[in-house]
Amino acid sequence: MEGRMISPGKAQAEAIVSTEPIGFYGGIDAKTGIVIEKGHQLEGQCVTGKVLVFPCGKGSTVGSYVIYGLQKNGVGPAAIVNAETETIVATGVILAGIPCVDGIDIEHIKTGDMLKINADEGLIEKI
Repeated sequence: MEGRMISPGKAQAEAIVSTEPIGFYGGIDAKTGIVIEKGHQLEGQCVTGKVLVFPCGKGSTVGSYVIYGLQKNGVGPAAIVNAETETIVATGVILAGIPCVDGIDIEHIKTGDMLKINADEGLIEKI
């Protein structure tokens, strides 16, 4: 799959997929990497070391700092893949140095798929 590089880098990891937008501020615990948003389809699951796949972000601009905090605390995702990366997520992944690609039809990715991310070239490959 080919998309657009938002933040450079490469990663290979298992996918964790949400069909719902993710709000990082109040949605993911920056100390544990666990989704804490009540009622979210990923509630209780951990994003640490995984390729976090979701359509787009939502919520407060503080979400950028939460993404940075996840990485600084060693509990960040290996990479992020979006249908559309909006400015909150883009700022966060760039600050945190997390590879990120958007413009991807995420319906073709399922939780548990092993993905190889080459954000430098905007490429996502199932392996």
